[in-house]
Amino acid sequence: MSSQTNAQLNWLRAAVLGANDGVVSVASIVVGVAAANPDIKVILTAGVAGMFAGALSMASGEYVSVSTQRDTERIQIEKGDRKDRELTNPWHAALASFVAFLCGAVLPLIAVMLPTGDWRIPVTFAAVIVVLAITGILSAHAGGAGKLRATARVVMGGVFAMIITYFVGSAFGVVGI
Repeated sequence: MSSQTNAQLNWLRAAVLGANDGVVSVASIVVGVAAANPDIKVILTAGVAGMFAGALSMASGEYVSVSTQRDTERIQIEKGDRKDRELTNPWHAALASFVAFLCGAVLPLIAVMLPTGDWRIPVTFAAVIVVLAITGILSAHAGGAGKLRATARVVMGGVFAMIITYFVGSAFGVVGI
């Protein structure tokens, strides 16, 4: 595999993972908070804070991970085990994860803001399921994998996360404080 193909796959992996994590993480946060407190200001504050915390976490995690990969590549080149001199760039992976997480995270924030009252949680669930299905199909297509299995895996993981945080928010939520 050429270094350019390897770099493209690295960027694609970071972007897909970042977008998926942004959707699931922020959707789970806003669903859990909405189950605890229906105040849109509280929901949005938690969602936006989660969006930036998650994006920064993804970016730093990618940077550390790809930096370790780069160190290994450098050693392989020094030993002569690897002839291709282009090294993986940890900044590219970090930036791709950061931007992709933010893009994914915006979707559940929009979904939770549009409806009012009792519709916030069901609309967020529906929007997230549609978005996760699309990302599952696209990532399966990009990787040449079976679309149904990949899509089901992505959607079920997201739905499971939202259900758990909904029940956590319901159990620990205090309205009116």
